[in-house]
Amino acid sequence: MKPGNLEETEQCRRVSAILSRIGDKWTVLVVRELARGPRRFSEIRRALGSISQKMLTTTLRNLERDGFVSRCVYPTVPPRVDYELTALGHDLGEPIAALAAWAVKNADRIESARRRYDGKGEAPPHPALAEGSEARL
Repeated sequence: MKPGNLEETEQCRRVSAILSRIGDKWTVLVVRELARGPRRFSEIRRALGSISQKMLTTTLRNLERDGFVSRCVYPTVPPRVDYELTALGHDLGEPIAALAAWAVKNADRIESARRRYDGKGEAPPHPALAEGSEARL
């Protein structure tokens, strides 16, 4: 199968990679935490609770690489490292908040659909099978 437009295909790949990064569970939680202001590694880890040190390190490095987070090292003993959202990271907060609000608003509808799909609830009749109409295959 050949792509019809290579430019669109490349754009899709770029968007997919970005959405993959920002759709990650830990990315969303780290961005939410850093939206409150600069934090040290231990503060972020404590706020998130169940994240491992390795996963937090990886998440912060990826966010820094993508330009969402800046890392500032202070020459103290021991060294102090602060993480902070960049302007791009702050911009990301708006769509994340909008998606979170949408998820909260629609959680009951989604759970209901899942129950219907899993056979634990009453599924609404399909319009093609409603009374007085014939099913067409």
